[in-house]
Amino acid sequence: MQVTTVGLDLAKNIFQVHGVTENGEVAFNQALRRAQLFAFFEKLPPCLVGMEACGSSHYWARQLSKLGHDVRLIPAMYVKRGKSDAVDAAAICEAVTRPTMRFVAIKSEEQQGVLFLHRARDLIVRQRTQLSNILRGLLGEFGIVIAQGIGSAIKFAKAVLDGDRPSIPEVAIDVLANLCNQLVALHLRVRWYKMRMQLQAKQDPRVMLLRTIPGVGPVTASAIVATAGDASQFKNGREFAAWLGLTPLNRSSGGKEKLGRITKMGDRYIRRLLVTGMTSRLRQMKTHPERADPWAQTLLERKPVRLATVAMANKTARIIWAVLTKNEYYRPHTA
Repeated sequence: MQVTTVGLDLAKNIFQVHGVTENGEVAFNQALRRAQLFAFFEKLPPCLVGMEACGSSHYWARQLSKLGHDVRLIPAMYVKRGKSDAVDAAAICEAVTRPTMRFVAIKSEEQQGVLFLHRARDLIVRQRTQLSNILRGLLGEFGIVIAQGIGSAIKFAKAVLDGDRPSIPEVAIDVLANLCNQLVALHLRVRWYKMRMQLQAKQDPRVMLLRTIPGVGPVTASAIVATAGDASQFKNGREFAAWLGLTPLNRSSGGKEKLGRITKMGDRYIRRLLVTGMTSRLRQMKTHPERADPWAQTLLERKPVRLATVAMANKTARIIWAVLTKNEYYRPHTA
């Protein structure tokens, strides 16, 4: 009988495919090498193919879709796990047919190209932070303190390279000069990534729409568009916020409502960008009270600062969903 559903367990070299017929009978469950996979699906008639949303899944989803297959990506957390690839492929095959299953939208090559830029920038930023931290730690042993903030570390490093050397042993001076050189070079790379990202952002009208939202800059807007793609895959703003891990855990029981901390089960990178953006907004509110959001001010009167920034990030995520689905720029409510 004709195969109607296939579960594909992805890997680097050895893939496991599990196929079933319309009656639920197992047609095959076998391992294939990477070079054999495309030819195998070319011979299959168009069918439903399920895969976990993991590394290389969007690439294979695009390739198999070109062959006429209906490809759906399943969040890994929704698939029951086994101890072998064969069991995993069978579980994926079963999960993809569930009527209530939620799927991940397949990313285009353009989206993944932008995410390529974001991942690289994130790595350079983390390396810059590591270098500034080790500079502070090493110099602290000699009683030399660098002020907080990456700007202070860069200013100190440039001064060292210009000849303003602290009074520490010669061997330490050589190491310090090397570290300062690396730090300044990484800082220049971060600036290049930022300019490249801003240039890319100008080419996408959706990014420009998101930038009208307070606290959403070019980096955040670009990351959201590249990661989420079509926002209509989410039913409402709360579902989008939950996808980002910004909604509280629901621990209600026995008719008593009890909400915990946020789930943190979504995209960590975008969640961090949104919280950072809201933290910046709170700082601006202190220096420019005329720009303050009344809702945020009321929230700050009742809640700690960090809790307020997360709540603002949650609200901003819902606004982002509305802007993307309606394809309109942000218009704040007037009292």
